[in-house]
Amino acid sequence: MEIEKTNRMNALFEFYAALLTDKQMNYIELYYADDYSLAEIAEEFGVSRQAVYDNIKRTEKVLEAYEMKLHMYSDYIVRNEIFDEITQRYADDEYLQEKIAILSSIDNRD
Repeated sequence: MEIEKTNRMNALFEFYAALLTDKQMNYIELYYADDYSLAEIAEEFGVSRQAVYDNIKRTEKVLEAYEMKLHMYSDYIVRNEIFDEITQRYADDEYLQEKIAILSSIDNRD
């Protein structure tokens, strides 16, 4: 499994997990976050390895579709880059640093 895809799926899962079914959440979390194999997931849920594979592939497409429509993850990345630039450029501005800290806490950047 390539690391970039794993990182992206974990990030998308963080943003859109609440929009998935329980089965989709369980399979994706076990596969990407907990590094279970398809066979291990299949055994745990009493289904075939192919059923797990198909569900994961469909869920990946669902997560990507949510991101294409809602842009929550990509917007988060852009916001982080802007925060980092402002933080570095205006390191001595206490007022601005305080406001960035508040915004960062809202985004759970800490």
